[in-house]
Amino acid sequence: MASFVIEGGRSLKGDIYPQGAKNEVLEILCATLLTADAVTVHNVPDILDVHNLLQLLREMGARVEALGKGSWRIQADKVDFAYLESDTFLEHCAALRGSVMLMGPLTARFGKAVISKPGGDKIGRRRLDTHFAGIQRLGARLTYNHARESYEMRAGRLQGAYMLLEEASVTGTANIVMAATLAKGRTTIYNAACEPYVQQLCRMLCRMGARITGIASNLLTIEGVEALHGTEHTILPDMIEVGSFIGMAAMTQSEITIKHASYEHLGIIPESFRRLGIHLEQRGGDIYVPAQESYRIDSFLDGSIMTIADAPWPGLTPDLLSVMLVVATQAKGSVLIHQKMFESRLFFVDKLIDMGAQIILCDPHRAVVIGHDRAFKLRGGNMTSPDIRAGIALLIAALSAEGTSRIHNIEQIDRGYQNIEERLNALGASIKRI
Repeated sequence: MASFVIEGGRSLKGDIYPQGAKNEVLEILCATLLTADAVTVHNVPDILDVHNLLQLLREMGARVEALGKGSWRIQADKVDFAYLESDTFLEHCAALRGSVMLMGPLTARFGKAVISKPGGDKIGRRRLDTHFAGIQRLGARLTYNHARESYEMRAGRLQGAYMLLEEASVTGTANIVMAATLAKGRTTIYNAACEPYVQQLCRMLCRMGARITGIASNLLTIEGVEALHGTEHTILPDMIEVGSFIGMAAMTQSEITIKHASYEHLGIIPESFRRLGIHLEQRGGDIYVPAQESYRIDSFLDGSIMTIADAPWPGLTPDLLSVMLVVATQAKGSVLIHQKMFESRLFFVDKLIDMGAQIILCDPHRAVVIGHDRAFKLRGGNMTSPDIRAGIALLIAALSAEGTSRIHNIEQIDRGYQNIEERLNALGASIKRI
């Protein structure tokens, strides 16, 4: 198990380029199973979750070819069905949360799919009901194998249907949309997630021959087709990484330019950081964050304490709340962070309290942060990353802290951030991997 050793208290400076979006690329790679033709994908991030999914596709029989930095060609013209029934396949699925999105494409194209309970972050219960219920509405039959701890989906050709999703699940919407593209007739999905990454998936599927309307709204209509063909697709910059860099610049009093940030796809993220008092400027496709001595948290018009909460798009993504919580520890003022979706995502705050942060954990979903206003810095500490987003938040805290910090279990960070220490060291950070 690897660790980071961080010498804190350094100011950073320079340009940094965000990687391709993790949450988008996992959807896109699963969608390559919908066709026997080759699909070429660019701006693919060099992260652990992507490597694991590409390896899983290889083992399934797909031809996976590296074309150059960040570019891959995948062709699933031959699929090894014996492998899909094997314990090895289930074991590899269990290590990758995104493996659940294999179910829609496999069921739609081949009439069957088997996956294990997917793994991933330890951030509380993450239901699969939306995935299963949606594909079942299309005519598939779901069974659970207790001995193998696996879900099995079987179907003839799927049939289009109307559905109102219980929750606007991003991966659930993606799974159902992929399945519906090859279903017979019309599928209508109401309360669909409409994040930019779902929009990207839908547009790629349309280039492959799918017929999807309502893209960027919460009402999607899919007219099923007989088959899809190959295409080429470029992944958006990762909005979570862009937000992480904004928070890092504020915490370390650094002047940073985030290059090619795709500002138009960031939604409410820039304004949410401005509510914490952070100055940032859009410069074309870039974001410039100046060095700030201090930043003051806004309050509501009636003077009440600011609340920052996650919500379905175009609301604030829950993946950035851990970063915003850390940033608030050095602001002037107080803020309530309300993490609605995951009941274990705020439990990493005990590590920040050990570093000197003033945080009151009200319950599994809410924490009040009382900003230091830089009256004193966080202290270096010894900590373990419980999940991807808490991991990057702890790294930002360590970069701003006095003294040396160690972060263990950084494989969690590697799942979502490519070569993060190399890129930050190029700006003046001191991070060693041991």
